[in-house]
Amino acid sequence: MPLFAEQFFTDHLALPYPEATVVADTYYAQPSPDQPLRLRIDFADTRMHQRYDGLRLETVHLDRGRLDGQCLNFADHGAFAARDQRMGTRPGDGAYGTFTDWHDTETPPWIGIDVTRLRTAIDRYVRMWFPGALSTHTRPRLATQATAAPSTAAAARHR
Repeated sequence: MPLFAEQFFTDHLALPYPEATVVADTYYAQPSPDQPLRLRIDFADTRMHQRYDGLRLETVHLDRGRLDGQCLNFADHGAFAARDQRMGTRPGDGAYGTFTDWHDTETPPWIGIDVTRLRTAIDRYVRMWFPGALSTHTRPRLATQATAAPSTAAAARHR
């Protein structure tokens, strides 16, 4: 089932790194061009098949491999707070602060996510591990039904 990862990382998180790409469901970037470090971000899965509860960030050195890894939980960053409140989902419920990817659909499973606090945490992580990284700040967007449909160009790349 598609996670619409490219759309999530480039459109909604709106990360500003020109040297970046999405491969499968993982975002790779070189925030600081003069360093042998790479940023890797992917969806953090739970013990339940195709249920995701956050983003996993890693700093990878080209020669030494993984230097650091952090998990940014959706619940800790209020990513699905509005949806969970509307649906009456509470902490401890299986769906609280998560999304599932069980259905083949044209709608991203993370629709309605508020990435504002996640993006702030990612920016802090990048400033710490990638001195000299681009300071251009782009604003993340709230993923709504209207903005969730993939663009024609993006859809063509996935065919």
